[in-house]
Amino acid sequence: MVRKLRNRARDSRRPFGCRVLVVLAALVMAGVVGGRSARAQATPASRVPPAFRDVGIDQRLNQQVPLDIPFRDENGDTVALREFFGKRPVILSLVYYECPMLCTTSLNGLEQSMKEMKLDLGKDYDVVTVSFDPTEQPSLAAAKKAVYVGLYGRPGAADAWHFLTGDQDSIDRLTQAVGFRYHYDKNIKQFIHATGIIVLTPEGKVARYFYGIQYPAGNLRLGLVEASQGKIGNPVDAILLYCCEYDPQTGKYSLVISRALQLGAAVTVVCLGGLMLVMFKATPGRSRA
Repeated sequence: MVRKLRNRARDSRRPFGCRVLVVLAALVMAGVVGGRSARAQATPASRVPPAFRDVGIDQRLNQQVPLDIPFRDENGDTVALREFFGKRPVILSLVYYECPMLCTTSLNGLEQSMKEMKLDLGKDYDVVTVSFDPTEQPSLAAAKKAVYVGLYGRPGAADAWHFLTGDQDSIDRLTQAVGFRYHYDKNIKQFIHATGIIVLTPEGKVARYFYGIQYPAGNLRLGLVEASQGKIGNPVDAILLYCCEYDPQTGKYSLVISRALQLGAAVTVVCLGGLMLVMFKATPGRSRA
């Protein structure tokens, strides 16, 4: 949806103000990028299985992630998180590489959203994927990287999508900073965990959370543009961010009707004024009379 609106706004020969009005009308009709949904009712703790009570994602918006945390990259070299920050926003995905289902599905959803976005990995943002299983080795990280860099397929991805492993202390520091809670079940020998991705600012502060295993490209793009403080994206993104706001409960951007109406009214006045000016210029005799 966002891509189509952006292309139409770019290709149209109408004045910019009228193009903005078209975008706003389409947003109101379509419910924008994801729409506002009702807040889910909390499940009583007594009804939650014990293994799931310590599992979830607690939002730590504006929390500074410690950038001195050491990990190992896919080559086995020790690196600090700060090496991946400083220039562009970063998408953080927390998985474990031998996960039989959810982690692979989440990575597939992230890769698909990245391909749908016009923003380019390595130019506009970076991705850091970290295993929360301390027993996993860099060889597993290298294998995962080869798969997903190949699927993404754009130049420069290998230098901008990093797959890391680390010891328990490093994992704990990172997961606690971003509010990611998980549990290892010894009976099934698997991790029980939530799924989602986290957008961080170039300085390493938590900006946005997106939940689940699929991440709509429009929402992810707005999150990256907002985390970059407008340093990436285009004027249409700025309009969308003005008319939408991030809902922490749903992890989506939703249309703010009052802002859309205000901007739509202003654009309508500008368009009508421009139309009247053109009409008067086209009929000089009437204007003199």
